[in-house]
Amino acid sequence: MRTLWLIGGLLSFTLGVIGAFLPLLPTVPLMLLATFCFSKSSERLHNWLITHPRFGASIQDWNDHGAISSLAKKMATISIAAVFLLSVVLGVKTVVIMIQAVVLSTVLIFIWTRPNS
Repeated sequence: MRTLWLIGGLLSFTLGVIGAFLPLLPTVPLMLLATFCFSKSSERLHNWLITHPRFGASIQDWNDHGAISSLAKKMATISIAAVFLLSVVLGVKTVVIMIQAVVLSTVLIFIWTRPNS
C-alpha cells in the first residue's frame, strides 16, 4: 500500500510543479495531496515537501490554519476568470457555461472565504 501512496504523491507533486507554470493546473491543491500521500508512504519526502522553500509555506499555512495567501487567491481568481472567458469566446454550449459558472463560482467562494495566510 505504501508504494501506491508513494506513486500518488510523486504524481501529484509532478503535476503540481507543472501547474506552477501552466495556469490550468492548481499547484497548491496538488502539493497538499502530495503531502498527504507522502505522509502515508515516505516520512523523508513528507518532511522535504513541508519544508520546501517554494511550497512549504503554503502547505504549512493550510495545515495549520486552513489559510490561503492573498496572492494565491488573486491568481486563482484570474485563472478561473480566464478559463470561463475562454469557454465563452469559444462558444461552448450554454448548458456547459451554466455548469461552469456554478462550479467556478462555488470554488471562488470557497477560496475567498478561507483566511489569509
